[in-house]
Amino acid sequence: MPRKRRIWFPGAQYHIMCRGNHRAEIYREEEDRQVYLSLLEETRKEYPFSLISYCLMSNHVHLQIETIDTEPGMFMKMLNMKYAIYFNKKYNFVGHLFQGRYRSELIESDSHLLQTSKYIHLNPVRANIVGNPSMYEWSSYRAYLNELSLRSKVKYCPVVLNTGVILRYFKNNSAELYKAYVEYELSLYNPSKNTDDAVSAHAGSAGEDD
Repeated sequence: MPRKRRIWFPGAQYHIMCRGNHRAEIYREEEDRQVYLSLLEETRKEYPFSLISYCLMSNHVHLQIETIDTEPGMFMKMLNMKYAIYFNKKYNFVGHLFQGRYRSELIESDSHLLQTSKYIHLNPVRANIVGNPSMYEWSSYRAYLNELSLRSKVKYCPVVLNTGVILRYFKNNSAELYKAYVEYELSLYNPSKNTDDAVSAHAGSAGEDD
C-alpha cells in the first residue's frame, strides 16, 4: 500500500521528530551531538529552511522548522542518511539507526507554533534530566534567552536559528517574556517553586490564538 503523501507548501511549519530504532541511543558521546548539529546546518545551507527550535535527547531529536521552497522529506532524508553513515562507521553499527521515517506534525496555528517550541525546550525537564531547561546544553533554549551568562556555557552551536519566528509574539521580542512563558510549566514538575512572576508574565504576553 503506498505511503500517504505528507502535506507540504512553501512556508509550512512542522514539528519533526526522529527516534532511534527500537528506541536505542542515536547519540552516545558529546561528539555525536556536535556532528549532528554540524550536519543539520550543512543540510540547512544545501536545502534552505528556517530552524526555529531543536532538542537533542539520547535516543531521539526534536526539530521545529519552517520550510522555504523545499519539502522536509528531501532535507530530512539527506540529514538522516549523512548522520547514519557517520554513526555506523564510528561504532561499527549494522542495521537501521532510525526507527522508520521521520515523524512530522504540521503546525496550523499561532498557539500551536508557540506550544511546540515550549514542548521541545521542556523535553529534558520532563525526562528528569535537568530541573530547568536552561541547564540543558543540547537544545536551542539558551539561544532564545539571549543572556550572556548562559550563552557562554554553550559548548557547541554551529546551527543558525531563526528565533524571531517565536519572539515576535512577545512584546518587544522579549526573551524574558518567552522565558516566563516556557518556565511557567515548571510548576507542574516542581509545585513548590514560586511562579508568581511567571504566571503574571504568561497571562497575556504571548499573543496566542485559541
